[in-house]
Amino acid sequence: MYEKHNHMVENSGRIIGYARVSTEDQHLDLQLNALKLAGCSAIFEDCGVSATAKQRPGFEQALAGLQAGDVFVVWKMDRAFRSLKNALDILEVFENRGVAFRCLTENIDTSTPMGKCMYQIRHAFSELERNLIRERTKAGMEAARQRGVLIGRPRKLSHVQIVHAQDLLQSHPKITPKEIAGNFDVSPRTIYRALSHYANAEERLTVNAE
Repeated sequence: MYEKHNHMVENSGRIIGYARVSTEDQHLDLQLNALKLAGCSAIFEDCGVSATAKQRPGFEQALAGLQAGDVFVVWKMDRAFRSLKNALDILEVFENRGVAFRCLTENIDTSTPMGKCMYQIRHAFSELERNLIRERTKAGMEAARQRGVLIGRPRKLSHVQIVHAQDLLQSHPKITPKEIAGNFDVSPRTIYRALSHYANAEERLTVNAE
């Protein structure tokens, strides 16, 4: 029988599990089954809670009840920690309280010197990988901007449609942007924005040509 959320057994040397999913439509079954097989006597959960959330009730309750000799177990590193600093800070707390940490999918067990080393190395490389991906993404977006590629949501009107709307305004003085918007099945605001971008682009081309 497994305790969940609210109660911890009294004796030390327990194996305490923690499971988390970031959205309500995800399921905890895979994590819970793995934690039960790992021998957890109590399992705490956070469902629909991001790792970066300021408040994770299940996680905080699990940490608060840990005692010397306990082992804190997670299925995967990112289920518990939001960053490398966060992970190392919590590991230091575990060390001071005599609590060991185990990650099932990454074969990390801080009750051994090698396990503690692997914990730090793996998490450091995970953090490095995230930073490199973020850096490459920013560089790619900047390079795309320099090539004239528009970054963001796709425009509702194509370039041909914008030119056509501009021609309609110029050749039919009585027609309004609202009427043009109806023809293209978009809002008047979209027409105003598109024509404004078009006018600014034409101005830039004229200046560059001079």
